[in-house]
Parts: sequence; structure tokens; C-alpha cells
Amino acid sequence: MNEKEFIKYLSENKVSQEQTAIYISRLNEFNSFLDKSDKDIDTISNGEITKFTEDLVENGKKDLVLDAIRALINYANFIKAYDYIVEIIDISESYNAMDNLYQRVAEQYGEKLRNEIFEDIEIPPLGIDPERKPEFTKVIMKRLEGKIGEEKTIELLKPCLHGRPGSIEKDREDFLKMNDIDEFLKVKKQELVERLQNHQKEGTLEFAQFIDEEVINFVKNTPTISPGIREGDKIITAKMPYQTKNFLQAKDNNMKGFYSCYCPWVRGAIKNDTRQELSSHFCHCSAGYTKKYWDVIFDQPTIVEPIETPLTGGLICTFTVQIPEEFQK
Repeated sequence: MNEKEFIKYLSENKVSQEQTAIYISRLNEFNSFLDKSDKDIDTISNGEITKFTEDLVENGKKDLVLDAIRALINYANFIKAYDYIVEIIDISESYNAMDNLYQRVAEQYGEKLRNEIFEDIEIPPLGIDPERKPEFTKVIMKRLEGKIGEEKTIELLKPCLHGRPGSIEKDREDFLKMNDIDEFLKVKKQELVERLQNHQKEGTLEFAQFIDEEVINFVKNTPTISPGIREGDKIITAKMPYQTKNFLQAKDNNMKGFYSCYCPWVRGAIKNDTRQELSSHFCHCSAGYTKKYWDVIFDQPTIVEPIETPLTGGLICTFTVQIPEEFQK
């Protein structure tokens, strides 16, 4: 690790000296961990970061994981090791979703019921192998639906259990200028394709995936992929697979579903074919993520419902968005 140049890089990116010292400490700990197996931070293979964060958790150092992840993201960008970032996103994506559910149940149904639902089971902390997380989701969903019923469980999940990165306001402004939902869908799809083409050219990531011509063609030729197509008074919208290249190359539907799904609280159950043990109602959380976007675009609450997801046996997460009457012209 070129510590001197990395410190310079952090300074240029306005990282404080105090935070820089923390990052260097976490990276040195990672290097010490790698030394045990004669490996180096600049040349690690996939899985080593997960082993390290799991080791921190198992040795009572889970409070260090977040800073370790932040340090590694910065270092990965410094050395342009974007494959490291893919693994880090796997570890950290939606990591606080169950903490938010824990709080939401108490707010809406009281601490007594919340404590009953979460009794004798620990929320998996940031840092564990994400493929272990669905075992927790299976238990919590069974308890929730058993205590409050399916419909109320869905209502708990509909607002989504995590935030949505990035600003939606520009898209809202564009929609108002166009005043035409069909034109808006067409323009935003073209913007997505152009963004992917730029990632391909620069060798950078679209969230947690590398982009090549095969991926771009798949997105182009799948009309429902973000933002979707209009069918009457609804928009049919599908998420671009989480890791599209792997999705296209996968030989069986379990692995296709695994590479399509974004949710670490579900993905492992799709991979090991235990999805039937996990309530498909959990995907209303994903519908809620889509709803966050359209609520801003239409400047009012929207109705978004899952059509199919890998958890229900589909290959791509697909939803319907009800277009408000005043925008249906």
C-alpha cells in the first residue's frame, strides 16, 4: 500500500486529518489480516474483504466495520480497483434495513409486540457475509405475518426499509417541462443507455456492476427496464439486474434470480433455492423503493405493486405504477 500517496489523495478529496488517520488504521488492520495468508491489499481476490469484515464482527469489533468499509471504498477508488467496490456494496447494501424495521414495528405497534417479534434473534450486523442474511428475514417475516397478518405486514414494508441515493429533483423538473409521460419515459431510458455507454468507455461502475456491450444491448432490448413503458393508466417498470453480465451468463434460474436481485436480505435464499421459506411479501419493500421515485415525479403518493420478482419465481423485479389521472392524457 502506497500510504503516502493515498494520504495525499485523501487530502485532495477534502478528507480531514482525523478521518484519514482512522482510514489508515483500518487499512493497516486489513493488511495485517491479509499477511496471515500471504496476500496484499493491492492484489486481493473476491471474497477477501468479506472475510475481513466477518472476522471483525466475530472478534467483537463490529463497531470498526463501517470505517473499514469507508476506508476500503476510498482506497479502491484511489487504485481504481472497482471490483473491490462491487464486493463492498454486496456487504453494505441496505445494511440498516432490519434496524429500520425494528424501529418501525415499535412505532406502529408498540415495543411489547416489537420485542416479541425480535425475541432471541439478533439482527445481522454490518460486516457478515450477506448470503447469511435471508435466514433472519425468513424468521422475522413468519413472526410478523403470524402476529399482525399479511396485509399489515405489507403496509409496514411498503414505505421501503432504506433510503434512495441520488437526487430525483432534476427528473421531476424534466417531467414538468415535457408534460408528457410517454416522452418522459422515452427520454429517461435514453439517458440510462447513454450513462451505461459512458461507464463502458471509462471502465467505471453502474452501482455494483461493470458494463459491456452485451449489458447495454440487453437494457436497450428490454423495454420495461427503467423507467419502464406505459400500458394504459399504468407504467410497467423493471429494475436492471443487480449484476447484469452475471445474470446473462448464468445457466439456471436460481443463479439468474440471484444476480438479478438487489436485496441482501433475500438474495442468498434465491441462490440456495430456499426462497419458498421466505414470504414474497417482503418484495413490497422493493416496490416502495420504486415508489419513492414516482412519488417525487408526480408530486403525490403513488400506488406501486410488484408483478414478479426473483423471490416469486420471476427473473427480473417488475412493478406496476399507477399513473395519476391528471397525467394520463
